[in-house]
Amino acid sequence: MTPLSPSSPCPQHCADCRLRRLEAFKPVTEQELAFIQGFRSGAAFAPAGSSIISEQNPNGKLFTLYSGWAFRYKTLSDGRRQILNFLLPGDFIGLQQEFADGATHGVEAVTDATLCVFPQDGLWDLFRQFPSLGYDVTWLSAREEGMVDENILSTGRRNAAERVAMLLIHLYRRVERLGLATDGSIEFPINQQHIADALGLSLVHTNKTIKRLYSLGLHELKDGRLHLINPKALHRIADYYERPMRAVPLL
Repeated sequence: MTPLSPSSPCPQHCADCRLRRLEAFKPVTEQELAFIQGFRSGAAFAPAGSSIISEQNPNGKLFTLYSGWAFRYKTLSDGRRQILNFLLPGDFIGLQQEFADGATHGVEAVTDATLCVFPQDGLWDLFRQFPSLGYDVTWLSAREEGMVDENILSTGRRNAAERVAMLLIHLYRRVERLGLATDGSIEFPINQQHIADALGLSLVHTNKTIKRLYSLGLHELKDGRLHLINPKALHRIADYYERPMRAVPLL
């Protein structure tokens, strides 16, 4: 990662953050916002394909993804990779490093990404001075654990079609909530290898499954965008039930 240039879309002041104007995120008080501004140590830019956090190499930093896509992953000694979950704007990154010896996972940018940077050693002050923000950090951690639980259910019990359907719906709904859906489609920069690594499938099986769902008229992946043509059918295949979404804390 490199420092952001002055022309970067990541604002210098937290009060100017465009994410804070979205209904998807929980509002903060003026005092909490001032603390977040003081806690923040800067911003960074991660080009597509670059490492934000390297496995077993803690960097002493926490991040909020401001723009772009990324993913958390773990690898085996032979290079096989498991994507744990995908990260979208507003997601908090790096908390696990605080409670383990080394970075137990890696984080890689899928697209060019901008991030707000926070020092890990400031977490205690956050919990001590603003317990409400400390609760928010705990909530974010529990939310991420819930997403990983859903991924475990997919890889453990769903068949290939159900896994792919669930991933498409889950990512679509998350992106849509950020106000980034246009004419029933979203930017979808992840490729079939990403999908295979997230769902525990071979690349060949992933390709066949995506083509099968497409042939049924359920979705379309074209020019880097995902269009859900028949979301109700995808919901049934994935055994997915929409639930009211709470506003998400944002640091």
